[in-house]
Amino acid sequence: MRHFLDLLDWDGAQIRKLLKDAARLKKLHQRRQEKPLLAGRVLGMIFEKPSLRTRVSFESAMIQLGGGGIFLSNSDAALGQRESIPDFARTLSQYVDAVVLRTFEHSRVEELAAHASVPVINGLSDYYHPCQALGDLLTVQESCGELDGQTVVFVGDGNNVARSLALACGKTGLRFILSAPKGYGFDAAFKKVYAENVADVPFVEESDPRKAVAQADVIYTDVWTSMGQENEGTKRRKAFAAFQVNQKLLDAAPKDAKVMHCLPAHRGEEITADVVDGPRSVVFPQAGNRMHAQKALLVWLMADATK
Repeated sequence: MRHFLDLLDWDGAQIRKLLKDAARLKKLHQRRQEKPLLAGRVLGMIFEKPSLRTRVSFESAMIQLGGGGIFLSNSDAALGQRESIPDFARTLSQYVDAVVLRTFEHSRVEELAAHASVPVINGLSDYYHPCQALGDLLTVQESCGELDGQTVVFVGDGNNVARSLALACGKTGLRFILSAPKGYGFDAAFKKVYAENVADVPFVEESDPRKAVAQADVIYTDVWTSMGQENEGTKRRKAFAAFQVNQKLLDAAPKDAKVMHCLPAHRGEEITADVVDGPRSVVFPQAGNRMHAQKALLVWLMADATK
């Protein structure tokens, strides 16, 4: 059974093939020549966290590919509350052709996948956000002209987005630099996982954001306080104050370096409004590319599953 829970079992060739398919599907969309590759297929969408980009991009992708999506909120699904996750998985698998789960603990995605008889997609967990990483690489490829030789500098928290992006970059040969305050870099468990899965492309940690972005083709940031960490907000704003992506930081980067953010942005905290809306920003095309990368993923999981 194919699942998409993280990027650990993907290699660079598979990721690049998916990006090629995503670019092709994007061109068909721009020409209004979408093909019903998933006609009659249904995606179950379980969201235990609020969402704009993940929900709408998946639902729109299914419609444009000729299928449909069924949305279940946290109160609708109530995983592990109204019934066990195994029972839920066995039941839902008889109604839909794939499931996307946006949740808190990564173990919930793994448990759902262990008992489902249809593909399960990690739409976000506390540890990984692989769908975001696919859209991000598609954006790097478009905005930089190619993936080969690019350096992505992530300025901020070593969170789920950073972990998945580091894996995606490493597996496709891009250089990844994390610039985070002390105590907010990658945890020891992830470093071990990364070393075991991407032995030939080590990531770099650089505590000085100015030194880090001086090497950047892409400067990437995310919120300093993620959902579920609200009680740490004051502490985090103080710790990350020197890691804001602003014009002063951009002045230390190459003139053609692009700026990315997975959104939603806390303008005035991790990034300033003039940078989000500035000429170097590819933030909103990046958001749009979530749908195109996920189209390729959905086709791979469902239409191409027997090939």
